[in-house]
Amino acid sequence: MNYIKKFEQLFAEKYQMRQSFSFWKGRVAMYAILKALGIGPGHEVILPGYTCVMNVNPIKYLGAKSVYVDIEPLTYNINVNLLEEKITRNTKAIIAQHTYGYPCEMDSIMDIAARHGIPVIEDCCLALGSTYKGKLCGSFGKAAYFSFQWNKPLTTGIGGLAITNETHLADKISEICEQEMNKPSFKAAAMLSAQRLVYRIFIYPRTTAIATNLFRWLTKKGLVIGSSSICEFMPEMTEDFFMSMSGSQAQAGLRQLRNLDSNIAHRRIMRIIYDKLLDESGYNISKVPEFMDPVLVRYPIRVNNKEKAIEEAPIHGVEIGSWFECPLHPAETPMHLYDYQEGMCPVSERACREVVNLPLHPRVSEKTVRRTIEFIARFIPVS
Repeated sequence: MNYIKKFEQLFAEKYQMRQSFSFWKGRVAMYAILKALGIGPGHEVILPGYTCVMNVNPIKYLGAKSVYVDIEPLTYNINVNLLEEKITRNTKAIIAQHTYGYPCEMDSIMDIAARHGIPVIEDCCLALGSTYKGKLCGSFGKAAYFSFQWNKPLTTGIGGLAITNETHLADKISEICEQEMNKPSFKAAAMLSAQRLVYRIFIYPRTTAIATNLFRWLTKKGLVIGSSSICEFMPEMTEDFFMSMSGSQAQAGLRQLRNLDSNIAHRRIMRIIYDKLLDESGYNISKVPEFMDPVLVRYPIRVNNKEKAIEEAPIHGVEIGSWFECPLHPAETPMHLYDYQEGMCPVSERACREVVNLPLHPRVSEKTVRRTIEFIARFIPVS
């Protein structure tokens, strides 16, 4: 059986899309879409100033300029009221990133894009299963891309996928893949398979912080397949960047597709429990409009001392995430090399100083949530 083709087919069917394309990482899927759209030197791509640097690299690899729009503080998504002023004659794409799983204001984004003749690409790396007015995030723009990295609702260890309903765009992506795509080595695929096994056995909320620090150290030493390598913190494309998904990744994806509905249902239940307990602890809960139905990858909240919360969480056996640490996460990103200057996105920069995120994955129980809230309630909420 061709597991890769099967995975692509089933994923496309789930989203009622004409075609999907799988890749070694989610950022590779983004690169394929941008290149298929003809993005290149002299062009500009708009995206929120509250993202991961790996989301900016494909833009820089193609010689284009990234243009950042500040976010609104409720959903951490691009502020549509600031979007149009950033559009120029050189704008060739808008990235609608559904941050943490909260859907973007897609009606406004699509309206602005249509009036200016600019394609919209949806970043669904954090929003698998989220809907906006009854439609799945990922089904609005010219194309969408997904990440299947370790902390995503569907994980293949690392991995990514692009979907589109546009025949011409699909043909162009196919052509690029046929001409330029490299396959992962047997060693890389085998290492990733071993890491998935270790992840299934050992990674739980109480062990996540220790495991994450160990994993980062092993990644720097080249002993494991990391989500990001050191060279990816510079806007220079490496020879092995444009790589396909392995068969073992696709097999893992097929297994997780079968459990996706229960995974999503679990996240919704845990979110409700977080809402209740955080409200009782004096935290402001993000209340999105009823026509948005987010499936959160992590639960974001603001605290008055983020660094202390991150530092003390492992001691208490609590899993807390730090992203986004800066407007182009992570903190070590040389932002000046990515067209970002301090002060460009003040709302985003404040969020980076205040927001931590709490776990929602299937290994989180109500007991885990209560223990997490008992810990986080020690920190004063930020309004």
